Amino acid sequence: MELTTTVTELRYALDTFFFLISGALVMWMAAGFAMLEAGLVRSKNTTEILTKNFCLYAIACTTYLIVGYNIMYVDNGEGGWLPSIGALIGTQAEGADHSLESDFFFQVVFVATAMSVVSGAVAERMKLWSFLLFSVVLTAFIYPMEGYWTWGGGFLSEAGFSDFAGSGIVHMAGASAALAGVLLLGARKGKYGKNGEINPIPGSNMPLATLGTFILWLGWFGFNGGSQLMLSDFENASAVGQIFLNTNAAAAAGAVAALAVCKTMWGKADLTMILNGALAGLVAITADPLSPSPIASVIVGVVAGALVIFSIIMLDKIKIDDPVGAISVHGVCGFFGLMVVPFSNGDASFGAQLLGAAVIFAWVFTASFVVWFVIKVTIGIRVTEEEEMAGMDLHDCGVDAYPEFVSLK
Repeated sequence: MELTTTVTELRYALDTFFFLISGALVMWMAAGFAMLEAGLVRSKNTTEILTKNFCLYAIACTTYLIVGYNIMYVDNGEGGWLPSIGALIGTQAEGADHSLESDFFFQVVFVATAMSVVSGAVAERMKLWSFLLFSVVLTAFIYPMEGYWTWGGGFLSEAGFSDFAGSGIVHMAGASAALAGVLLLGARKGKYGKNGEINPIPGSNMPLATLGTFILWLGWFGFNGGSQLMLSDFENASAVGQIFLNTNAAAAAGAVAALAVCKTMWGKADLTMILNGALAGLVAITADPLSPSPIASVIVGVVAGALVIFSIIMLDKIKIDDPVGAISVHGVCGFFGLMVVPFSNGDASFGAQLLGAAVIFAWVFTASFVVWFVIKVTIGIRVTEEEEMAGMDLHDCGVDAYPEFVSLK
């Protein structure tokens, strides 16, 4: 029997499949964010936060297909500031090693991840429809613009900025948008006292939060591993294995470091801090999960796992209310991840990394602040005090997440 399938065709099929499976793992991170956030908010706000996470994913996939991917990648000039506008997702390049459609799918789940960062930070007091309106703008325009400047071949990539899988481009960008919203939104009622005291507001479901973190940890292998872009030869297959190893090592070290800091500071094992420690390690290593040695990856995770706790404490002291710690996990640790890249990657420089981080933060924060402000002065971004006290589920959704536990009058 004659063999008609060439080695090139087999490699094309394998790399396309690798993209699709990696994208599916990243898509599963949407479930992780939903479960984590649902566990860390109060039960009266559970349905609403799940609605936000489910709908933002659907919106991101739609807006990025219609316009976002085009801004970020299609027919853009090298080293530019402004994108061109071409066909929907462009055309398949001659000699490509994977299908264009698989590339789009892998990219669209990243933009959904950036938007998922926002939902937890503004939880329990933001209007559902205001949040969804903002998600349209972020996923269609704000994220794709900085994505073009970096991964799309724009001026930051030409300046030598390096962000392998998105510590800054995805995670810090999401945190920057979240920070802008939180500053305009204000803290939850009762979070901070008149005399400066900080009143903890416990989440409703620690098993759900833990499940969400495990899902995110699993999905991150697609997030970082898939960013190698190829699997079909010895060098790339070995690189993917190294990326998996380093990603896992940083996450584990982040959790252990957070555990140690909690025990040292409070004498207790604070589960929420430990979960955020693992996520902090994942975010930090995402900037370059290939170049560091396994021991260096552990060190990155340890520093990030400790850093996130002090960041959460500091934000509380200055009365920035972030119910899930998203700004600290994705913003502070995303920046940290960018800045440690030159220690293991000789092609990166501290100057280029700082420039990239500054541009991403300035653009996303400023653009998001303007959009949030326009929404605030038009339709409003915050529910009333009475609606907040009653719960977002009742106000926005009319469906209780745990109806058996609601008192009947």
